Amino acid sequence: MTTQLPSPPAGGWDAERSRLTEEVLAFIEAGVDAEVPDFNGLCLRMATMHYATNKIFREFCDAKKVRPWELTRWQDVPMVYNDVFKTHLVTSFPVENAVLGCLTGGTTSLTQRGRIFRDEDGKKLVFGANKKMTGSYLFPDFEEGKRCRILILAPSPELAPSMGMAIGMDQTRRAFGTDDSQFLLGKSGIDINGLLKALRESEARGVPVALIGATSAYVYFFQACRRKKMSFKLPKGSRICDGGGYRGRFGKVSRQDYFAMVEEILGIPESHCVNVLGEAETATNLFDDALRRHVKGLPPRERTRPVPPWSRVLAMHVHTLEPLPDGEVGLLAHWDLANVPTVLAVITDNLGYTTDGGTGCEMVGRAKIENGKVSPLPDEKPISAMGDSAIFRMLETYVNFSIELKMLTAKDPKVEPSIHEEIEARPGSVASCPQVVDEILVSQSDAEAAKLRDAALQTFREQTDRPIEWFKQEAEKQSLADHPAGLQSEQPGPGPIPGKATGK
Repeated sequence: MTTQLPSPPAGGWDAERSRLTEEVLAFIEAGVDAEVPDFNGLCLRMATMHYATNKIFREFCDAKKVRPWELTRWQDVPMVYNDVFKTHLVTSFPVENAVLGCLTGGTTSLTQRGRIFRDEDGKKLVFGANKKMTGSYLFPDFEEGKRCRILILAPSPELAPSMGMAIGMDQTRRAFGTDDSQFLLGKSGIDINGLLKALRESEARGVPVALIGATSAYVYFFQACRRKKMSFKLPKGSRICDGGGYRGRFGKVSRQDYFAMVEEILGIPESHCVNVLGEAETATNLFDDALRRHVKGLPPRERTRPVPPWSRVLAMHVHTLEPLPDGEVGLLAHWDLANVPTVLAVITDNLGYTTDGGTGCEMVGRAKIENGKVSPLPDEKPISAMGDSAIFRMLETYVNFSIELKMLTAKDPKVEPSIHEEIEARPGSVASCPQVVDEILVSQSDAEAAKLRDAALQTFREQTDRPIEWFKQEAEKQSLADHPAGLQSEQPGPGPIPGKATGK
């Protein structure tokens, strides 16, 4: 197929990119209960713009004999597999205009992580989308401008400057947190004394707090509290949000076990436990709806993740990549209008299913590639209690050491009750990442663990320190010919870029 560029719209492609950005931002600002009147039309416009401005996407479309401006349905916009972000710069703008760069949360390699860049428009989109999602699902009972103290069990942007989890949680702190909000996971692990002090202050003063962080960090802390027979009774309205998933590294813990530990250790009911699914390759994080339904007085039900109006999610068959009906598990694919700076459609290695006629979804694990085929089995399924990789075995041996040492020396602070009001924001004031967290948690126990931690953190620093000119030169050299599996059109399979969807 000979490359044929579509005719540019009025003002050229830069103007079209800006128009799309402003239109999508308006839909995001309208909220999660609004509608996008012409989602299909916006998708086709965006895919056409990406073909004209995104070298990698254009090569892929040519190999698949797809011209986006000839499509009629958003479901037929080709999906880019998230592995491509590990080997190529996938941008629809000149890379020298990048102002925000982050690495994907990797479960693959410390030396090969995806790199996602965003320009000013992309930064507005990703921050705007996730502020709206966080407010709607983690703080649905907060009026505009209301804030609370946020305790974050994740690395800060200073520690891991290009980690998506760190950047996202810092944005949440800025948008919804009071001045005493704080990151409590440093290079040496959890700041136990700081965390205990903050929890006791909330308990004594009757001021609710929000805890946000990595699932494994909470499991780690809760298990230590159980061994110390320590618990808290946080005030009504306190809540907890976990993300990053849990892969059995600290014993067998189901989702229901986790809810039970949250209530036992913190006194936070299951209704106020929220989980977030974030993918660096697609802009919008997806939260489960338990707290939002509780606040709205709706009856409890099995948790799901509502998909906002500016996005769509389909579960695709692991071999044919055909869309599946609600409830059937496949690879989750996202069509996200907030992806203006990259590509519209991304298919991930997350296994999940759709709900509510495709307006919601849930993740159940990750896909595993064996002998060139996708296996619908989570790659975190343990062989022993924690799996059989070197890092899992090391964690199994040293999992409790550093936190036990800190808990032995930590003093449980006794805070006298006092009248302390929640702070309201003044006008105008303003969630692999999981593997890195696990390395940090056990880094004090063993020299090898500390090396793994330092290697991971150095990767994030290098992303930030490297001059943008280096990335520009890399982008100019790249071609999908460097990634031949992505050009195979006969069989969709699990190659770096599967074929187009033909869903309903």
